[in-house]
Amino acid sequence: MLLIILPVMGFTAWFAWHYRGSNSRARYEPEWDHSTKLELLIWGAPLLIIICLGALTWMGTHLLDPYRALARTAATNNADVAVPPLEVDVVALDWKWLFILPQYGVATVNDLAAPLDRPIDFHITASSVMNSFYIPALAGQIYAMPGMETKLHAVMNTAGTFEGISANYSGAGFSGMHFRFRGLSQPDFDNWIADLKKSGGALGRSQYLELETPTENEPIHAYGTVDPLLYKAILNLCVEPGKMCSSDMMAIDVRGGLGLEGVNAVLPRELAYDKYVRRGSAVFGPAPQYVVGICSVAELGNTSTSPAVAVTQIQGAPLLGAGLRPPFRSAIHETAIPADAPARRTSNS
Repeated sequence: MLLIILPVMGFTAWFAWHYRGSNSRARYEPEWDHSTKLELLIWGAPLLIIICLGALTWMGTHLLDPYRALARTAATNNADVAVPPLEVDVVALDWKWLFILPQYGVATVNDLAAPLDRPIDFHITASSVMNSFYIPALAGQIYAMPGMETKLHAVMNTAGTFEGISANYSGAGFSGMHFRFRGLSQPDFDNWIADLKKSGGALGRSQYLELETPTENEPIHAYGTVDPLLYKAILNLCVEPGKMCSSDMMAIDVRGGLGLEGVNAVLPRELAYDKYVRRGSAVFGPAPQYVVGICSVAELGNTSTSPAVAVTQIQGAPLLGAGLRPPFRSAIHETAIPADAPARRTSNS
C-alpha cells in the first residue's frame, strides 16, 4: 500500500506547490486533458501489484492443494519415494469416525495413529450427511460427502496426542463427534498395529451396517480384520447385500444400458439411493415397481396374478416416422397377440 500512498501524497504536495498562483514559471494549459506517460504511470503501479499478488496466490493455492501429493515431509527433508505413504480410508458416520488402514487390514473407531515424518494419504467419504474432517495439528479441513471421495495429503512431524473433529454441523450427536489422533515413532506405530490385530474383532458388511446406526459419544474400539472391499462398497452405496454399486450403474450408463437381459438388475428400488429408501424405511412417495419377469402371453395366462397386472405387446416393426402406427398397444384386447409373443409383466406390490 505504501508503494501507492507515498507517491500520491508526495505528488499532491508537489502539484500544490508547483502550480500555486504566484509561480509564473508553471505552464498554464487550460485545454489539457490527456497524457500517455501519466496514464502509464498511474495504472502501471496497481497493475504490477495485481500481477505480483496473483502470482503469489496461484503458486500458494496449488502448493496447498489438499489433493497434491507431498514433495517434502519437513521444511528441510524431501519425501522419500521408497517409503510408501500411509493409506487411511476415512468414513464419517453418525456420529463417529471410522478409520480403515487397508495396508494393514485393520480399522478403528474414533482413534487414529500415524508414524512421524511419513506422508499420509487420506481417502474420505461419509455414510449419510456431509461432515468435515479436521485435525488442526495436522492439516486443513476437507469435506466428507456420501457417494463421493475427497482426498487429503498430510504428514505429522511432532510426537503427541491431538484432537480431531468434525467442523461441519451434522445433527444431534455432533458435539461428541471427535476422535484421537497420535503421532508415533515407527516402532510405537508397529506395536499399535500389532495390538489392533490382536483385538479379535472383524469388520465386514453386516458389522458395518450395525456400526452405521446413529450413536452418540461412541467409545474407542478397533477391528483386527477388515473386509478389503468394504470401503469401496461404502463409497459406492452398496454395502447392503444385493445392492447395485453406483460405480456399476455409471458403467452401465456409459455402455448405453443392459437391454432386456438386464431388467432385473436395475429395479427402481435397486437404484433408489436415498439413505432411508435403500434401508426399506421410506414413508412418503409411491410404492416401488418391480419387473417380475419376461415371459410369453401363454405363460402369463397360466400364472396366478393380481388384478393390477398389465400386459404390453411389443412389436418388432421399427418406428419409421411421425404419423405412422405406433409399434405397440397398451392393452391386450386392442390387438391380436400370438400365443408365443414375448410380454412383460409389472406389479405394484
